[in-house]
Amino acid sequence: MNRFWSTTLNRLSPYVPGEQAQRDDVIKLNTNEHALAPSHAAIEIGRSLDPERLRKYPDPHSKALTSAIADVCDVLDENVLVANGSDEILAFAWTAFLSDSERQPAIPAMTYTFYPVWAQLLGKGLQRVPMKDDLSIDLEAMALWSGPAVFPNPNAPTAMAVSLSDIETLCAGNRDRLVIIDEAYHGFGAETAAPLIARFDNLLITRSFSKSHALAGLRVGYALGAPELIEGLRRVKDSFNSYPVDAHAQAVAAAAIADTQWFEQASNTIKENRRELKAGLEDLGFSVLASEANFLLARHPNFSGVELTEKLREAGILVRSWSSEDLKPWVRITVGTKSQQQTLLAELMIRMGEA
Repeated sequence: MNRFWSTTLNRLSPYVPGEQAQRDDVIKLNTNEHALAPSHAAIEIGRSLDPERLRKYPDPHSKALTSAIADVCDVLDENVLVANGSDEILAFAWTAFLSDSERQPAIPAMTYTFYPVWAQLLGKGLQRVPMKDDLSIDLEAMALWSGPAVFPNPNAPTAMAVSLSDIETLCAGNRDRLVIIDEAYHGFGAETAAPLIARFDNLLITRSFSKSHALAGLRVGYALGAPELIEGLRRVKDSFNSYPVDAHAQAVAAAAIADTQWFEQASNTIKENRRELKAGLEDLGFSVLASEANFLLARHPNFSGVELTEKLREAGILVRSWSSEDLKPWVRITVGTKSQQQTLLAELMIRMGEA
């Protein structure tokens, strides 16, 4: 605490990012990066970028990237806004649409832990809606809240998804309710709400290149929504930084999203590896939630998530766990390569057997 800190800053509980590996020999399965290398087309564009583009300011509107996204998502350019990752888009959305006290958003009780941070820093609070007994999102209960609704699909950290028809019902039930869907894990099985954009001006979707296109190091994300919502986000963006996405990132991301063949093949590989990882964990006695993301949330009757995290860290493997009561039993494991997953399962068998 410092005497110059604002009241808001003094009571803020900041988001804690996942641990980053400090050695090259660590198997990193804790922050949900894509297991595969990015599209070759994207890599080549990155290598061949004209130095003159680096000397000049980037396009503040990311027009080429915006058009590439619009083309693949089957929307208009005016339905797209590009920024530095979906987290930045969500921060813009909180500022633009959720900062008033009468618009406190409803979020799932178990969800992405950045939402409460934005609510403290940029908003006036939020409403936590209990999960269903199976830990899925209760959209019917969220619909009873008169304010906006914000949730990931699939959810984090459960990896469970809600159906497109249920999302449509939520949007149609109250067209004065803003519905923000965080599709950070787009491409791994959940139905996207993008087809609803043309029909519902109360729907905003955020996405990231970090997971779906194996570009977490690039920091690029985008929003899909009605032109008026996109304009609201743009006003906030331009009030903070008119040039948020650098020229290199724009070019690489545009090549990545245009490579739809890579996206389909890579997504299928993750789904196959996910099935194998789930089966392997269940053979070791874990209960594993159904996943439509590139990670699994699992629990073992004899070990807490924190205990498993420590055991695997000793073996040079990073996974994610939490100290909060609702998540304490669980461990989150990113879907990796087949080799990484075989090592993980072998180490779990050894180290759980030693207890």
